[in-house]
Amino acid sequence: MTDQERIFINKFTYHFGLGDIERGDMVVFWFPLDPQKSYIKRIIGVPGDMVRIDAGQVYVNEHPLAEDYVPDEYRDRISWEGHRVPSGEYFVLGDHRSSSSDSRTWGFVKRDAIYGKPSSSIGPGKNGPHP
Repeated sequence: MTDQERIFINKFTYHFGLGDIERGDMVVFWFPLDPQKSYIKRIIGVPGDMVRIDAGQVYVNEHPLAEDYVPDEYRDRISWEGHRVPSGEYFVLGDHRSSSSDSRTWGFVKRDAIYGKPSSSIGPGKNGPHP
């Protein structure tokens, strides 16, 4: 996604038994520090997972996570002490790690704050500028 894109959010994906939240999913949720704002991030850790970051390399349950979705120019070398993801909560990271506000800064996302999944986008990168 690029700046100025508009996204469509599928709000049914995680409701009515249509799908579970899984590691690797992109999700839309109410920002924990300001529930008036929505954020889009990638699920890295699900309840019960042990997540840690060593100089930018993410480990889930002590296995290095292959993250080909993170462009090289947006990787960082930040470390984060390992934590177990609590029941009913998720660890999320942005794909643009060098400039992302995510679980490394403000903690886990509660399940009831997750309300959808981005399903498509339109904008300057695809269909030209919007008014």
